[in-house]
Amino acid sequence: MTHRDSGFDPQDQDPQTVQRLRFGVGVIGFLLPIVLLVGNIITSARLTLLASMSASYYTHMRNVFVGSLCAIGVFLICYRHDRREDRLSSLAGVFAILVAMFPTLPPTSVTPHPTQVQTTVGILHLCFAAGLFGLLAFFCLRLFGDGRGRPGHRIHNAVYLVCGWVVVGCTVMIATAGVLHFAWDLPLTLTYVGEAVSVFAFGVAWLVKSAAIGAVASTASPGPAPA
Repeated sequence: MTHRDSGFDPQDQDPQTVQRLRFGVGVIGFLLPIVLLVGNIITSARLTLLASMSASYYTHMRNVFVGSLCAIGVFLICYRHDRREDRLSSLAGVFAILVAMFPTLPPTSVTPHPTQVQTTVGILHLCFAAGLFGLLAFFCLRLFGDGRGRPGHRIHNAVYLVCGWVVVGCTVMIATAGVLHFAWDLPLTLTYVGEAVSVFAFGVAWLVKSAAIGAVASTASPGPAPA
């Protein structure tokens, strides 16, 4: 799709701004699972593990969780590349902010008997999170790829595909485990691992797309910036 076909004016957002927004999304996605886990242990002064990333809303890391999602949301809404990416990134940004504003169902250790409102809000949280992960996977699998066949871009495409399918696989795993009430006898829950790996994967994809990971970006042949 060319800029003319998409109706997008390339002067609306300069390439450097596009790369910086991609970098911002990638950095937050890359670091958030680690920061939430380590930060919760430090602030609680004991080895406290989270049932899910969303459960950090009910810990001392609430502001980090909410602030990070809102930052991702703002970056995605401000991000423009072509008309399709503009619309989908804006929708993903709205989902990210809604995930932050509608907290997950509180754990039983915090609220043994959640109200109907808390239950409804928790269900909305899951719906918004599913929409967000779905769109982020779509970015990796369909929008980030470059079909021009240069060796460096083939490596980029492989990274995007791996990251996209990791997000899809982890999302399916989390949903299946939730339906089947599956649990494993490990310190980290299956939900946290799935969420953390998904967020980490999409963070890597956005960092690669921003050309911030030198080891990958350096393999690209000189030429025009990817479309």
